[in-house]
Amino acid sequence: METLSYETIIDAPLQKVWDILWNPETYSEWTRYFGTGSVMKSDWKVGGKTYFLNSNGDGMVSTIDSLEEPGQVVFKHLGVVKDGVEDTQSKEVMEWNGSFEKYFLIDFGGKTKLHTEVQVDSQWRDHMNTGFTKGLIVVKSLAEGISLDSV
Repeated sequence: METLSYETIIDAPLQKVWDILWNPETYSEWTRYFGTGSVMKSDWKVGGKTYFLNSNGDGMVSTIDSLEEPGQVVFKHLGVVKDGVEDTQSKEVMEWNGSFEKYFLIDFGGKTKLHTEVQVDSQWRDHMNTGFTKGLIVVKSLAEGISLDSV
């Protein structure tokens, strides 16, 4: 496992950036680089269930390990969802079960510093780099009211 990190400064307040990250409409926009039709379904409770799913309903099952809105959220990945079935116990899943995905929003003189970290197996490095690099440009554009056509 390796930890990848990404950071951007956004000319918008913390709450606005938080809302763009997690509101269903904008979540699907910035996460499209991870997979078309990406959705997140969460009970927003520490220790509860969160699902990161593609348009087919397949993806990851996770839990919120730590939550301080609008400053930070840490997801702990527990397993996968395939054809509607959760797998948290297979050998493949156990190799990365417990890996983290972290989002920190820090007030930076009226702007927001968005810092993200994700623990991944090296085979997923390029996919995560593409998803987060392009996705955070979308978050920044939406928060700052900049047309995505000009990005």
